[in-house]
Amino acid sequence: MPAISTKGQNMPESPIRKLVPYAEKARKENKHIYHLNIGQPDIKSPKAAMKAVAKHKIEVLAYSRSEGSESYREKIADYYHKNKIPVDADDIIVTTGGSEALLFAMGSICDAGDEVIIPEPFYANYNGFATASGVKIVPVISKIEDNFALPPISEFEKLITPKTKAILICNPGNPTGYLYSEEEIKTLAKIVMEHDLFLVADEVYREFAYDGLEHYSILQEDSMADYGIIIDSVSKRYSMCGARIGCLVSKNKDVIATALKFAQARLSPPTFAQLASEAALETPQSYFDKVIVEYTDRRDTLVSELKKIPGVKVGMPKGAFYCIAELPVKNSDDFAQWLLEDFELDGETIMVAPAAGFYSSEGMGNNQVRIAYVLKKESLRRAVEILKAALEAYPD
Repeated sequence: MPAISTKGQNMPESPIRKLVPYAEKARKENKHIYHLNIGQPDIKSPKAAMKAVAKHKIEVLAYSRSEGSESYREKIADYYHKNKIPVDADDIIVTTGGSEALLFAMGSICDAGDEVIIPEPFYANYNGFATASGVKIVPVISKIEDNFALPPISEFEKLITPKTKAILICNPGNPTGYLYSEEEIKTLAKIVMEHDLFLVADEVYREFAYDGLEHYSILQEDSMADYGIIIDSVSKRYSMCGARIGCLVSKNKDVIATALKFAQARLSPPTFAQLASEAALETPQSYFDKVIVEYTDRRDTLVSELKKIPGVKVGMPKGAFYCIAELPVKNSDDFAQWLLEDFELDGETIMVAPAAGFYSSEGMGNNQVRIAYVLKKESLRRAVEILKAALEAYPD
């Protein structure tokens, strides 16, 4: 039998999706599952986006430009200007989701064997993107005791080698919900400039900042023109995960020219989804104001309920819609599977994402889970009630 590639064998399973077969089996057994495992918002997508597709007058569904349609990129640039991020349409390449933007970024700035430093825990698919690109992730550990704040400069500098090409952050963070301050962004800018590295910022949760805090983008720093790369997406901002539209943004012309070659190789991003995404940019601020109030209430409900459970430790998210919870269990993978296979409370159970998959350091996150608060408050309260009962019953 022909052999599978080493790269293929090394591709990690998604900690978010690998439990799906157990969830499907649980549903067949008529268990109701509260899905805390995946960041699929239940907020309705903007009506304007849906109408743009329904009212289209396209007769031939043709390729778009490899970098995305000009009208869409111009409107994205206008959006960034409103957010104090001074970029032009030519600084933007539209991608098939933020995922493709990350792949383009890694392919454009890294060769096989090069290294990218990432504060962990981090978005689990960074492991997969790095493996697919032949890139080595070098983790710098942030701790739940510090609410996952940026580690000291010294922790980064001791990890920099001749193979280091970039520092990658997610801001606000998935899975922690941590929102980097302006001071922390300036600290990272100083590090990358001193060591001639790129700073890649996954900013797909930009709008989701709580407690009166504001997101500060890496490209609000004038010094980052040659060093900064933004990864962005409509998925979470407009509750349009299925559109699969994102973008790569950089003032560095060599980065854009190189990423464009990757974009040309895959031809073009999807046309209908660009129509919807372009229309979504007309979404009024009132939409986001309501969303922020809703997610703040959900966050407060979830965190306060989790803190009532003996032995549970939880970080306080300042953005996005995730938190990391540390549980009194030895192995959260086994616990998450057990919840679906062997536990129910009055016919109901929960699905969580084991946090070990959000680390690259061996042994880290084994007693942690990521929880997405994308359910209504009543459902979150019930889910935590189920979690409490499960921890009491779990034969750890």
